[in-house]
Amino acid sequence: CFKIYSHMIIRSIIIIEKYNMITIDEMKLKIDKKSRLLGVDLGSKRIGISICDDKRMIATPFKTVEKNDFNKFISELKMIIKDNNIGGIIVGYPINMDGSFGPSAQSAKDVCKNIIKSINIPLCLWDERLSTVGAFNLTSQLDVNVSKKVKNIDKNAAAFILQGAIDYLKN
Repeated sequence: CFKIYSHMIIRSIIIIEKYNMITIDEMKLKIDKKSRLLGVDLGSKRIGISICDDKRMIATPFKTVEKNDFNKFISELKMIIKDNNIGGIIVGYPINMDGSFGPSAQSAKDVCKNIIKSINIPLCLWDERLSTVGAFNLTSQLDVNVSKKVKNIDKNAAAFILQGAIDYLKN
């Protein structure tokens, strides 16, 4: 498992450096120990947002916003960051299952570049493969009905992404 993650991290570092984003290891050095992190899942129609506690133990689904007005999204992010002592942003990076980068990965990088222009806190990409599937399966185990699963899938996927990142940061 560690071999797979280290390969993905090394490959992601190369891509991230090209876009002036930081790696998860650089984020670990830049963020305050008491600040919380924000997780973002960039869907095609909606954006899921999650936050973690100040000890960075548990990621919690926070909200879902529609992906139709980027300026409104940035305003909401700024408000969430201010109100919740957010010190860094983890954005899901949709790498294909074979490790290649498709149009969704390019779109995520473009959105991140625009977020960085507007918000001055550390941001890094985190491999989000199977995050939506994982979030859906987790809610299935919790016996949540299908309509609630679909309604909350974006913010649950954001929490799944953020949880993976904070687990990595703890080690």
